[in-house]
Amino acid sequence: MDIPDLPPDISFERLPHTPEARDFAFEVKRAAMGPHIMVRWGWDEAFQRSFHEQRFRDTPLSQIVHNGQAVGTIALRALVDHLRLDEFYLLPANQGQGLGTRILRHCAAIADARGMPLRLRYLKWNPVGSLYRRHGFREIDETEIHFIMERVNPSV
Repeated sequence: MDIPDLPPDISFERLPHTPEARDFAFEVKRAAMGPHIMVRWGWDEAFQRSFHEQRFRDTPLSQIVHNGQAVGTIALRALVDHLRLDEFYLLPANQGQGLGTRILRHCAAIADARGMPLRLRYLKWNPVGSLYRRHGFREIDETEIHFIMERVNPSV
C-alpha cells in the first residue's frame, strides 16, 4: 500500500523494480542491519544479495525521503486482519534523531484509522525493540531469531 506523506518534511516514494532501486534498498539494509546480522552470522555477501533480491521482488518497498534526501526504506502492507510494517530501515546518520519515532507513529495512526492492529518483527538482539515497546507494541509470538510484535489501537 502507498504510505501518505508525513508533512512537513517526510515523503514515501514507491521504489520501482529497477537495478538502481534494488541496490539502494540493499545498501540501506546493509548499513542499518549489517552490524546486527554480522554479530550472529557474519556477512555473506552472496547470500545477503540473494535474500534481498527475493524480498525486493515480493515486498512493495518505499523510499523514505526526509527534506528531499533519501534516508531509508519502509513497507506497509494491508493484510486481512492487520497492517504489517516491514523493511523499516534508516541509514545510520538518520537514526537517533526522532525520525523513526515520527514514522512509527504515522504508521500506527494509519492502522488506527483503519481499525487494525499494526504488526512487525525484528531480530531478537537488535536494540530497536525498546523503541517498539515505548510505542505500545507487545510481543505476540517469536521465532528462533525474531520477536513478532503487535500494537493494537489503544482507544479500542
